[in-house]
Amino acid sequence: MEYLLEVKISALFGLLVLTLFFGFIPVRMKFFRAANGTEIHRTVLSLISCFAGGVFLAACLLDIIPDYLSDISEQLQDTNTDYPLAEFIMACGFFIVLILERLVLSCNGQGNEETAPLLPPAGHSHSHAHRSVNDMESSGHHVHMDLQAHSSFRSFMLFLSLSLHSVFEGLAIGLQATDAKVLEICIAILIHKSIIVFSLSIKLIQSAVPTMWLIIYILVFSIMSPMGIAIGIGVSEAQLQMGLLVQAVLEGLAAGTFVYITFLEILPHELNSPGRQLLKVLFILIGFSLMAFLCFLG
Repeated sequence: MEYLLEVKISALFGLLVLTLFFGFIPVRMKFFRAANGTEIHRTVLSLISCFAGGVFLAACLLDIIPDYLSDISEQLQDTNTDYPLAEFIMACGFFIVLILERLVLSCNGQGNEETAPLLPPAGHSHSHAHRSVNDMESSGHHVHMDLQAHSSFRSFMLFLSLSLHSVFEGLAIGLQATDAKVLEICIAILIHKSIIVFSLSIKLIQSAVPTMWLIIYILVFSIMSPMGIAIGIGVSEAQLQMGLLVQAVLEGLAAGTFVYITFLEILPHELNSPGRQLLKVLFILIGFSLMAFLCFLG
């Protein structure tokens, strides 16, 4: 038991250090934060962003949603109902973000880029929002700041949903009863989280999050999985019964939030930005395939 506890604590610190390391790579490198540059520089940033979009798509479809459906099904197996309750909970998470975002924008009285339609009307692909992007391209500003998609509120919700999911990932490690299982899950999560936090950091930079808040976001996100491990260790040591149903419901709300962010923020931003469409799709596929391969190994 003492050895198992040492393995769990080692996993806790390993997750914390690696997540911080990969999260701060885009923050510290001027390449990712440059406000202007050559055409090659802007293209590389755009393709990296597309790669991150593929990563988030895979995380949504192959990781977060399946984990939630598995957990909620286990908790609801004794209920005699044909109502799709698991899907309803996930839809609630989706609508919570949608309603909150509309309320925030309405209260701020914003009718600018954050309220512009994510998908342009047919036959009007060169709308005012797109023209402003093209103007930025010609003036040397970076193209990956697409005015019609990125929202600081959506970036915060992306951070929040990923953070909540990270707590549950850490919890899975902390509740394991064998050191082999702890190591197996920890290695999978280490690789997974390194890619996720790198992509999250890029998205936060693109949303023009102030540097201080960006650092706070990365720090908090890095703490989430270790905190989940610590909670799991405490529960397993005290042999307490978890509120597994509450945990599953929270996972569902987080999954719904992530569906909203993935399909209404990340993918529209990448695919609606002008230029190199096939290359962007290729990098989205590369990001998705990498995460799919890691899920297969896990």
